[in-house]
Amino acid sequence: MADSKKDKKELIVIGAGPGGYAAAFRAADLGIKTTLIDPEANPGGVCLYRGCIPSKALLHVAKVKKEALELSNFGVSFEEPEIDVKKIGKWKDGVVQKLTGGLGQLSKARKVEFIQGKAFFKDDKTVEVEENSGDSYELEFENAIIATGSSPTELPNIEVDHEKIWNSKDALDIKEIPKKLLVIGGGYIGLELGSVYANLGSEVSIAEMTSGFLPGADRDLVKVFEKEQPFKNLYFDTKVEKVEVKKKKVEVVLKSGEKEQKKKFDRVLVAIGRQPNTKASKPQNAGVEIGEDGFIKVFSNRKTSANNIYAIGDITGQPMLAHKASHEGRVAAEVIKGEKGSTYDAKVIPAIVFTDPEIAWCGLTEQELNSSNIDAKVVKFPWSASGRAKALGTDNGLTKLIVEKETEIILGGGVAGKNAGSLIPEIALAIEMGTTARDLALTIHPHPTLSETLMESAELFYGSPTHIVDK
Repeated sequence: MADSKKDKKELIVIGAGPGGYAAAFRAADLGIKTTLIDPEANPGGVCLYRGCIPSKALLHVAKVKKEALELSNFGVSFEEPEIDVKKIGKWKDGVVQKLTGGLGQLSKARKVEFIQGKAFFKDDKTVEVEENSGDSYELEFENAIIATGSSPTELPNIEVDHEKIWNSKDALDIKEIPKKLLVIGGGYIGLELGSVYANLGSEVSIAEMTSGFLPGADRDLVKVFEKEQPFKNLYFDTKVEKVEVKKKKVEVVLKSGEKEQKKKFDRVLVAIGRQPNTKASKPQNAGVEIGEDGFIKVFSNRKTSANNIYAIGDITGQPMLAHKASHEGRVAAEVIKGEKGSTYDAKVIPAIVFTDPEIAWCGLTEQELNSSNIDAKVVKFPWSASGRAKALGTDNGLTKLIVEKETEIILGGGVAGKNAGSLIPEIALAIEMGTTARDLALTIHPHPTLSETLMESAELFYGSPTHIVDK
């Protein structure tokens, strides 16, 4: 409940996901009286309630199960683990509750006014608030930040009934482990959730319209995952023509070229990506311009076409990632406060797919390099030459750098293998700082660690890596 529904608000933030709550917290730390509006009981948004956190919690469970069984290769054998779906779900929900509850406490500690409900622009100075309690009223504001995030993309020919045909939220509820599951989509979400169910016992198949997993990612990184992928059947270059629930099964018509085939599954998961909730707060009423691509147009300071309204996160363009939204939220808060030099000028935004093995990349990709005029060298260090990788039984990995030949500056890089997401920040930092391959090669990395693969990739640029012969 608002402290005073009549007071003009200094700053209203609509949406309390990673972008919205980061913006609200930073604004409050800067002395701005902030009102945060979101339908959930606490800040967190899709990421904490129905996305990043619950999916990674489930991926951890699935990964531990997989690794326990793989230990038989090392001489340690376990019986087949028993899966208690209710207990897994309870643990996952507990993680979410602790984190969102903690954000609620941080919000109170910063004296951020939190309103549980939704807000819609009436004009560029007023929003209409609809609280979950049923109360409705108007609030005036000096500045506003829109952070309404995104929602699962739906297919026009498939009706998600949340029972036999799921979206990502349904899959994260993990009420059962179906015997046969079809995942429609071979991108981030499809691979992560598909991996969870495959490693917990489902026979998972993937249907993807393109010719491989993760369109846009470099193929050499994807191949590392492909060698260990846990799926039963892969239907690439395939369109799902029809999905129909018949009795206790889901009948699916798959079309590849001129060939059609019918398959039956116990459940179908639609995981083809997400779409921005651009118009959720009715920003057009405030004169906020929306581009033809469906995203709100923003300047580098995250300001929209309305001078006192800012937009951050998924509604402002690709990549639709939580860490990008958080950074943009802090920038917007600082701009509103008048902090000098505050602007969104990130050179790279790391991308991570939390499969097992993980895939991560940032900066210039090899695909982009091949279609550009940049004179750069791609160096790849195989984890088969890493002592730490061998000891972990994960020598299928790969670390690579893309280095400009003349300046020797690192322009991009990628890692595929165990804990790739924890290694990619070093490449991101190197690119942000304009680091050369020699800087990275001369930085002593601890032994034995997977981080040494970064150092040896840089050494490879000069043709002198310790643990392989550069031919």
